[in-house]
Amino acid sequence: MSFLALAIKPLVYISVPVILLRTVASASSVGRYYAQLTIYLGTLAVVSTWGVFVAVGMTLIGRRHDVNYVVARSFYAIASRVLDIRVEVEGEEYLQTRPMVMVGNHQSVLDILMFPMKASIMAKKELQWSPLGPWMYMSGAVFVDRGNSTRAHESLTAAGEEMKSKGISLMMYPEGTRNCQEVPSLLPFKKGAFHLAVQAGIPIIPVVCENYWRIYHKGVFGTGTIKVRVLPPIPTSGLSASDVAELTTRVRDQMLVTLREISVKVASEDDTNAADQPETKTDLPSVEESEPATTTPVEVTSEEVPDSPSESSSEAPSADVSGTQSRQEGSFSEYGETDDEGMVVVGRQH
Repeated sequence: MSFLALAIKPLVYISVPVILLRTVASASSVGRYYAQLTIYLGTLAVVSTWGVFVAVGMTLIGRRHDVNYVVARSFYAIASRVLDIRVEVEGEEYLQTRPMVMVGNHQSVLDILMFPMKASIMAKKELQWSPLGPWMYMSGAVFVDRGNSTRAHESLTAAGEEMKSKGISLMMYPEGTRNCQEVPSLLPFKKGAFHLAVQAGIPIIPVVCENYWRIYHKGVFGTGTIKVRVLPPIPTSGLSASDVAELTTRVRDQMLVTLREISVKVASEDDTNAADQPETKTDLPSVEESEPATTTPVEVTSEEVPDSPSESSSEAPSADVSGTQSRQEGSFSEYGETDDEGMVVVGRQH
């Protein structure tokens, strides 16, 4: 009997929290939100703890740039089943281009489910001394001193050189902060990612995640499938600093059109005037069509891209400011990132 009790006791300890969470989830939509969020964050905490040991082991065998990918895939394998949230990727073949700068839209903590293959991160230097610092270091993170523009510029210049020499790719969120609205939209883009791509002479690949407001926003945590579309590479060979503003605007317009195409239509979109749609520019050359050319170093600025495709437009598309928006305010460095959202993802060639 004692052996049976010993075997059953752990199951009881595990099942009780699960039963309680299910009870809370079935009580109301608010209860479901907090139950799902607790499960999500709990799973993330468990996988992150395990990730520390993964980081140590993979660093010892010289594969520290793969740490975040292994941890993220493990997290997705568990969370997708527990929360019943799936991710479908279209155009994944374009991610075989190396090196590249991937630019994506950032909505919430759920974005970790779409973490790119074989990845590590670049983050502000302050995080180096946080509890996550050692783990980030072991996973190949690059820390940027954004309080010092000269050092930050040197860090990104070094990152560009490393990208070319080692076939490393980066993913950046040019909106600079989280943007979660009922109507699919994008904030004005910061130019840091585009300056980096032009300076290094490597292609830009837009990665667009559908607006998943229907699945997750404050007070709502549902289930479903999230679509991600990877767009064809956009070459930067032959471009200079003077081309960055137009390049940034055109990429944003292309991503906004795609975002609206793949997102589930919401009722409030019916009031959006068709004239507010950004001009779609499809004449961006492909990687294969571009001719290699020597690019000159450029200086990164904090200048924002106008919210509309043209400076002459009197106002931005109405869909870009409608709905409930969640932003985290912070000071912007010359690289166009906020203090709390300047994450860069580094993908290793495979």
